[in-house]
Amino acid sequence: MIDRETIDRIYAAVNIVDIVGDYVTLKRKGANYEACCPFHQEKTPSFKVSPARGIYKCFGCGKSGNAINFIMESESATFPEALRILAKRYGIEVREEAMTDEDIARNNNRESMFALNAWASDYFQRYMHYEDEGRSVGLSYFSSLRGFTDATIKKFGLGFCPSQGGRFSEDARAAGYQREFLLSTGLSIERESDGALRDRFYDRVIFPIHNISGRVVGFGGRTLRTDKKVAKYQNSPESDIYNKRRELYGLFFAKKEIQRADYAILVEGYADVISMHQAGVENVVASSGTSLTEDQVRLLNRFTNNITLMFDGDAAGVKAALRGVDIILKEGLNVRIVLLPEEHDPDTFARENSSEELVKYINDNAQDFLTFKARLLLGEATNDPLKRTEAINDMVHSISLIPDQIKRSEYVRHCAEVMSVDQQTLAVAVARELDGIKGNREAQDFLQRQQQREHQQATPSSLYVAKPETNELPSTTTTPGGTTAETLERELTKYLLKYGHLNCSTLEDGQEFNFNVAELIFSELDSDELEFEIEVYRNILNCYRKEWEVKGVGAEIPTHIFINNTDPNISRVSIDLLTSDDNYVISKIWQQKDVHIESAEEQLAEGVPKAMTVYKWRTLDKRVKELQARLAAGEEDSAIVALLTKYHAARVAIAKSVGRLI
Repeated sequence: MIDRETIDRIYAAVNIVDIVGDYVTLKRKGANYEACCPFHQEKTPSFKVSPARGIYKCFGCGKSGNAINFIMESESATFPEALRILAKRYGIEVREEAMTDEDIARNNNRESMFALNAWASDYFQRYMHYEDEGRSVGLSYFSSLRGFTDATIKKFGLGFCPSQGGRFSEDARAAGYQREFLLSTGLSIERESDGALRDRFYDRVIFPIHNISGRVVGFGGRTLRTDKKVAKYQNSPESDIYNKRRELYGLFFAKKEIQRADYAILVEGYADVISMHQAGVENVVASSGTSLTEDQVRLLNRFTNNITLMFDGDAAGVKAALRGVDIILKEGLNVRIVLLPEEHDPDTFARENSSEELVKYINDNAQDFLTFKARLLLGEATNDPLKRTEAINDMVHSISLIPDQIKRSEYVRHCAEVMSVDQQTLAVAVARELDGIKGNREAQDFLQRQQQREHQQATPSSLYVAKPETNELPSTTTTPGGTTAETLERELTKYLLKYGHLNCSTLEDGQEFNFNVAELIFSELDSDELEFEIEVYRNILNCYRKEWEVKGVGAEIPTHIFINNTDPNISRVSIDLLTSDDNYVISKIWQQKDVHIESAEEQLAEGVPKAMTVYKWRTLDKRVKELQARLAAGEEDSAIVALLTKYHAARVAIAKSVGRLI
C-alpha cells in the first residue's frame, strides 16, 4: 500500500549504477557500463547498464529492467519489498495509503505471527546451546551424528525444544506472546481435557522453515526416540503465513547460487539440503515434507528453468523421481534426474564427498527425464507386449504435458528412437492425449506441425515450389519471429513503444500510402473491435493509448512512463522491448561501401502493416472458428450469425491485401 508519491521519490532518487555496482564490478564503456551478468555464468561481459536511461540489459540471458527490477531479481523480493530496500538506502520515508480496518487487523495478525516465530526460532537455538538438555541431546545429534559444523548449525538456525510438554508455551506466555498466536502458528496445541497449552515440538530437534525473504514461517521437528508409535517428523500446520505447498526448504539460502548455476537440485529432506550446503553445493532445496507441487515448481522457476532431481537409488527413490517429473514438465521447465548409489541418500553422499566430487557426479550421471524414464519402463516391460504398450502410453502422457510445441515435437522424435516406435504413430498418440488435456485445436495443430516436419525432412529443398496466389492465408503464414498471438502482440507492442511517433510512407497499388505507426495500430484494432490477448501487452498498449490521446498523433511518448511503471511486469517487458535491438550495429564495412541501408521508417513501412495484417487474420480466424463451434453445438443466435458475417467480410478484405503485404 505504498503511495504513489513515495514511489515517484524512490524512482527519482535511485542511481542504477550505484545499485548494480553493489552486486557486480562495472566497467565504463563509452556512455554505459558493462559487466559479467550476475544472473547467469559467463566469461565475456554481455551485461550492460545505461545510466542515462536508468536500465540494465543482459544480451546473454535476456534479463532486463530498472533498479527496482534488479533488486527484485537479486534479492528475490516483491515489488513493495524492493521499494522499501531502496527507500531505506536513500533515506526516503515510506508513506502508505490508508488501509481498511480489516486490512489493518490482518496485517497486525500476520506480523504478530512472524514476530512469535522469530522469537521461537531464537528460543530453540538458545535452549540447545545453553541448557544441559539441549547440549546433550540436540547439539549432540546435529554435531556428532549428523556431522554439522557450528557454522552450518548457526546458518540454518537449528535448535531443540524442551522435553517438558509445556515448557516452551509457558516461557512464550511469560515473554508476553498471546495465546491466540501460539495456537494460530501451531507452536502450541490446546489440550481437550483442561484447555492448557502443550508444546507441539516438545523433545524434538528443530529445523526452522524460512520463506523466500528469510522470515521464519514454520518449523519441522524430528524426534530422536525409537518408539515407532511416535511420528518421526512433526511439521507446523498451515496458517496465514505458512502454506507448505508454496514453500521450499532452503530456498532462501540457495536462491543466489541457483541463479548463478542456472539450475536447482531438488532433494527430499531437511538433512539432505543442509549436508549438501555444508559440502559446498548450495543450489539445493527440498519440498518440505510434501510431494512436489505446482506452486513449488513455479517458485523455482523464478530463478531457473532447469531442475535436477536427486534421489536415493533404491526403488522408492526411483518412484519419487518419476512422481515429480510430470509436474515439472507441465510447468514448462527442463528436468534431469540423478540417482545416487543404492547405499546412499543425498545426506550421506554429501558427507562422504567433496564439492568437486559432488558436482562431477551430478554432471556425469544426470539423465534427461525421457531417457531415464524410457529406459526404466522398457527394462520393466522386457518382452511383454502389454507392459511395453503401457510403458509407451506412460511416455506419451508425459510428453503431452510439455507446453512448448517445439520441445514436444523433439521429444516425440527422440522417444520414437529410444523406444523403437514409429514416429508418426507416437505423434498421433500424443495428439490424442493433447485432445483430452488441452482441446482438439491444439492437438490438431501439433499433429499438423509434426507431419509438416517429417515431410520437410524427407523432401529435398529443390522440390519446394511457391504456392499460387490465393485469397486464403495459409495457417503457417510466416512473419519475422513466428506467428503465435504472443509473438505478433510482442512485435506490435515493440513497434508502438519504439516507433509509435514516426510517420511512414509506402506504395499500395501504385498509390502512396502515408501512416503514423501508433495511429495505424490503434485504428486497425478498433476497426474490428480487437484487443490483445496477452495481459502485459494489452496493459502496455492501454498505457500508451492514454498518453497518446492526450498528446496527439506524432507525439513521442516518454519511455520513462513504461520503464518506471508501478506495474513490475509492464516495466520489465517494456525495457526488454526497448532494448531488443540495442546490441546490433551496422558493420563499418557496409558503411564504407555504396550500399543503401534501409532506414527505420523504410523498414516500418513494410513491417508494421504486415504484422498488423497477420495478427488480424489470426485473431479473426480464431473468432470465426469459436462462433462456428457454437452454432454447430446448436446455439441459435442471430447475433452470432451477424458477427460471423462481419468477421468473414474482414477476412476477405485482409486476404485481398495479402499479395501486397505478405
